[in-house]
Amino acid sequence: MAPRLEGIFKGDDPVAIAARWLEEAHGTEPNDPNAIALATVDADGMPNVRMVLLKEIERDPGAFVFYTNFEGTKGREIEASGKAAFVMHWKSLRRQVRVRGPVERVEDAQADAYYRSRSLQSRLGAWASRQSRPLESRSALMAEVARVTAAKGPNPDRPPFWGGLRILPLEIELWADGAFRLHDRFRFVRATTESSNWTVDRLNP
Repeated sequence: MAPRLEGIFKGDDPVAIAARWLEEAHGTEPNDPNAIALATVDADGMPNVRMVLLKEIERDPGAFVFYTNFEGTKGREIEASGKAAFVMHWKSLRRQVRVRGPVERVEDAQADAYYRSRSLQSRLGAWASRQSRPLESRSALMAEVARVTAAKGPNPDRPPFWGGLRILPLEIELWADGAFRLHDRFRFVRATTESSNWTVDRLNP
């Protein structure tokens, strides 16, 4: 029998609950409530993890979107494996959300719209940075920013190597801190990324 979800866990859609928690965290976290620790693996199965900013939670059928340079380490590892995982943790709320699933690129129009919403400096920086590759010095990076600024002007197009990635969860775990380390954990699983039917289990802390 499925567990009864009440209080902060109330609901049958974990994506909607995660979105609700994130909205709540915007009022409590001092910095970057949308920061996630994103995990990928390399060709040898060695994991990598880094902080990125979650930019959108899509509600139907449920997905999590962030943006990056496809030619950086995370972009190349996701391209090779087609999968990723992340955890989003809020110290102020004492809650976390864990997500695992396959990854796809967002549509060009969606990526273009987000790129245009960024500051000009950030748009030019996306062109200038050869993400994850060796850099001679900070001054070399700033020189490349200056070169790109002169070449691209005040309205640069989105770089072809930069865009959005959509994690389509097959598993979501919602976690809340409990007294004496007796935390509340609920794991939601669905059979396909198109499904809106989730199976939920309560897990031992």
